[in-house]
Amino acid sequence: MNAPLRINEALLIADRAFKPFKCVAWAPQDGHGELSLTVIDRTSTSIGRTLIPNSAYTDPAQLEHLLEQARAELSQEGYKLQSWTMPN
Repeated sequence: MNAPLRINEALLIADRAFKPFKCVAWAPQDGHGELSLTVIDRTSTSIGRTLIPNSAYTDPAQLEHLLEQARAELSQEGYKLQSWTMPN
């Protein structure tokens, strides 16, 4: 996947990256273009949060790196995630 991603594509990819948990995403209205991701468990408790700058969520390679990093942090905290790979 080399073409720039649109925000909707990035959101779908992020949601799939954190299964079986839910990923809630929003773009703050501060004009910086960041995407805020919060991973929540089945009890709606936040278990992880990350900010992704516009330049990273539109670039598939950067998005993949940041999602892998966030997944690794959750795994280190003992959360079991389903296997995931960045779509092509």
